[in-house]
Amino acid sequence: MKARSKFGGRELAPIALFAALIAAGAFIRIPVPPVPVTLQLFFVTLASALLGGGRAFAAVCVYIALGLLGVPVFTGGGGLQYVLTPTFGYIVGFAVGALVGGRIARSARAPGLGRLLLAFAVTDAIVYLFGLSHYFLVAGVYLGGEVTAYTLFVSCFALFLPGDCAQCLLSAMIARRAIPLLDRGSRT
Repeated sequence: MKARSKFGGRELAPIALFAALIAAGAFIRIPVPPVPVTLQLFFVTLASALLGGGRAFAAVCVYIALGLLGVPVFTGGGGLQYVLTPTFGYIVGFAVGALVGGRIARSARAPGLGRLLLAFAVTDAIVYLFGLSHYFLVAGVYLGGEVTAYTLFVSCFALFLPGDCAQCLLSAMIARRAIPLLDRGSRT
């Protein structure tokens, strides 16, 4: 008996497209140490709203798999060793955040701006939870650096919050307009 894929050809194209957009978002960046400002969160939140949790999660997983296989799609390159960089936790957070945020966003047939912003705030919180935890473990424990709670808060969270909020708002505004068009197109 032949195993059946959960995703057909019609679902694979948007997954591949968003995996590519997330990779491109890694290179649209402002190099701020220790974590560069990128457009990855914008594409992750947009994927979660437009594709839903499962397909957005798949898109981020494709992106992660490509990077871990050595394709230089992460902001600092690629390869298995990237797991031991302080910023890899943010990338893992993208996957979990896309899954949860996408489920929240698409729990309503036509999500409004409020639901989308809530979904993206949850996505952002998950990304930061994974990112800050991994950063602390790798930079503070594995690399033996001195990482204080204040340094972690300021340089890995507070500095990026305004830009992340702006990205989430822009993504929500685009998604609110695009979801009805996508839903209408999928019924035809």
